[in-house]
Amino acid sequence: MPPHDRKAAPGRRMLALPTVCPCEAIAPGTLLASLVALVAEVARHDAAALPVLRRGAGEALRITRVLLAFLEEVREAAAPLPDASVLGLSELHVAMQKLRFLLADCSRRGARLWVLMNADLVASELRFVLCSVATAMDVLPADVVGASVEAGELARLLSQQAWRAPVWPDEDDGRAIRSVRSMLALFRSSATQHAEDAMMVLGRVGITSWCDCAEEAAFLEAELLDRLEDGRENDNDLVLISGLMAFLVYCRVVLFDSVDTKKADAAAPGSRPAASCAAWTSQEALQCPISLELMTDPVTVTTGQTYDRTSIKRWVKGGCRTCPVTGEKLRSAQFVPNVAVRGIVEQLLLANGTPLHEQQSSKHRCAVDKTASAFGPAAAGGVRLAVAFLIARLSRGTPEEQKKAAFEVRKLAKRNVYHRACLVEADAVPWLLHLLSSADASVQDNAIASLLNLSKHAAGRRALVEAGGLGLVVDAVNVAAKVEARQNAAAIMFYLSPNSEYCQEIGRIPEAIPTLVRLMRDGTYRGRKNALVSLHGVLHGASSIGKAVTAGAVGVLATLLSGDREDLANDSVALLARIGEQPAGATAILASSELFTSLVDFLSASASRSGKDHCVALLASLCMHGGDKVVALMGKMTALMPALYALIADGSPLANKKARWLINEIHRVYEQRQPPPVVPPAGDRVIRV
Repeated sequence: MPPHDRKAAPGRRMLALPTVCPCEAIAPGTLLASLVALVAEVARHDAAALPVLRRGAGEALRITRVLLAFLEEVREAAAPLPDASVLGLSELHVAMQKLRFLLADCSRRGARLWVLMNADLVASELRFVLCSVATAMDVLPADVVGASVEAGELARLLSQQAWRAPVWPDEDDGRAIRSVRSMLALFRSSATQHAEDAMMVLGRVGITSWCDCAEEAAFLEAELLDRLEDGRENDNDLVLISGLMAFLVYCRVVLFDSVDTKKADAAAPGSRPAASCAAWTSQEALQCPISLELMTDPVTVTTGQTYDRTSIKRWVKGGCRTCPVTGEKLRSAQFVPNVAVRGIVEQLLLANGTPLHEQQSSKHRCAVDKTASAFGPAAAGGVRLAVAFLIARLSRGTPEEQKKAAFEVRKLAKRNVYHRACLVEADAVPWLLHLLSSADASVQDNAIASLLNLSKHAAGRRALVEAGGLGLVVDAVNVAAKVEARQNAAAIMFYLSPNSEYCQEIGRIPEAIPTLVRLMRDGTYRGRKNALVSLHGVLHGASSIGKAVTAGAVGVLATLLSGDREDLANDSVALLARIGEQPAGATAILASSELFTSLVDFLSASASRSGKDHCVALLASLCMHGGDKVVALMGKMTALMPALYALIADGSPLANKKARWLINEIHRVYEQRQPPPVVPPAGDRVIRV
């Protein structure tokens, strides 16, 4: 059953209408039964529940119910349907699929404002669907239409009404659309909105709370990033989407005084099954059969098997047109998004505390980078007005107002580079640093998370250092009330570490390096991860490495190296390689014979290319600082030489070079320790090879 009409995009964007046309060889009776079930499903919709286009949707549903009555009359006639009826019934099937998706899109939570602004397009799609129904009725064979007297009357009524049904937007819809466009025009001139007008528009589409506003803004953000990920930064819709996002953010920040987080948690898609999802679904069952990695974009092929989109596309592009699991030939190279599996993967990741976007490739990060400038003056003006309101609340608001403002800043800076720039320009960083001393754990947590997001921006890092925030961030790693806040504070240091001046400033703080070492030892998985990468960036120069050695970093890293988390082991080896560059660090590493043995075992077993690079570099540093005694000790380790020769064959250029040097050094020391060769007596003939 090949896809009909437009191709479905990943995740099926609004109004994409991915319908499937029944195959030509299908039996008419089977097609009729499927069509009756589909039409009955569509007829159960309630037009009054739709936020917009209620009149047009009501007309379409009334015609659908007439169609259902007609089909039931045909089925009850019990006469065998002719093969010629497949064409008309197939067209009806496709039209009803489109109507089902269209109604689902119109009633989709989070998409109400977007549907309102696309009301003309929705009405056009409704008109197209109803015309398809009328055309299909006209091509049905006479013996189907005339299966009974009632069927004939219903068929004539259905055809007439489908052709001339009024499906255009209501007057209230048009008034709300004009109001939104008027408000976006005010944003372009940086003028403040009238609260009454904004509430009228929100009320028209059923947005009545902070949670509803946040849900709408999240949907639009996903639409924006989807288009940017696909390379559609010149899409005309981006200006409208960005403007609507700014309007919703402004409304969320200014019009609603409280954050209804309980309602937000309950309304989040799949929030309640999240805990139970991980209980009955193993991560292995959600791995792609090709890559054996978690499927973040699962799609189903024609054989019914599910794969990650990137893996199966690479499989097909390589010339393989068979299903990797079943071996069957793929009838089509088109893939259908598996929304159910994607939802389970999302909930599994959330249950483990890992958002889905962190699992995605650099494609998502590139899309975020493209938000460095606003798409249109309306979006720019709306965000600036919202940011100015938040800064006023942070600086002069009551404790409750500061609490909400800190939460809003955290959300605003999360995945939009332009929002971060606006917050930094408005001097949000000093006020957020002031909130680090708050007695309210949630305020402190939101302030630290906001600073983490702003530290991803170069101007944000500069503002944090100039405001004297380094010491406050280090203190937060130690004394923040929440574990997540301590982890985020350590991550701030990671974003500061690429700048050598900032690293020197951090290194001069007495508690900075010991604090990170303690977090590596006692923190959660995420805390240890953040501490490892942060300390790797901070350790520049002999003095910093000496402080890390004194704080016991080598012993902690040895424990992580022998743990069961491969990523932590790789990060530990990278940090040990940084420590081993200095004589004091190499001496501390060599003092632990077990660690030395673990490094050789790691080099032999590690599947990570970067892990092998760091490990062989560390071994080379240990030989240079430890002298021939260390080289001789390495020569006695039977597992080392095969691992070094493997790096010469398959390793990176750097690993290849280091492995060759180590092998030559081992041979040199071995030859020096051999007894001198026996010199034959004079006159004896010697044959040299």
